[in-house]
Amino acid sequence: QVQLVESGGGLVQPGGSLRLSCAASGNIFSINAMSWYRQAPGKQRGLVAIIRGGGTPNYANSVKGRFTISRDNAKNTVYLQMNSLKPEDTAVYYCNVEARTTTSAMNYWGKGTLVTVSS
Repeated sequence: QVQLVESGGGLVQPGGSLRLSCAASGNIFSINAMSWYRQAPGKQRGLVAIIRGGGTPNYANSVKGRFTISRDNAKNTVYLQMNSLKPEDTAVYYCNVEARTTTSAMNYWGKGTLVTVSS
């Protein structure tokens, strides 16, 4: 079993910055892709950024140049640095991890952390 704990959400003014963290723990043998999704009120959950084992990140067009995803493999942690935040970035942000345990390989979701961009 793998547990994900997210942190770093909150209220920020437009143009501000936040850094989200997601730490994975449990019976982890290896981790492949780590990613962040978000879901705004009334909208479907969508991919924000993903970083695979090779370290090459990909971003949604709406956040390119503003958000940076990174990972610390020693800590099984993924980060999302969010700069130049806009009101339309307001959403619940979820991390997702493709992890292999000794018995299975699955995608795991965090419970989400709320980011509110408002003046």
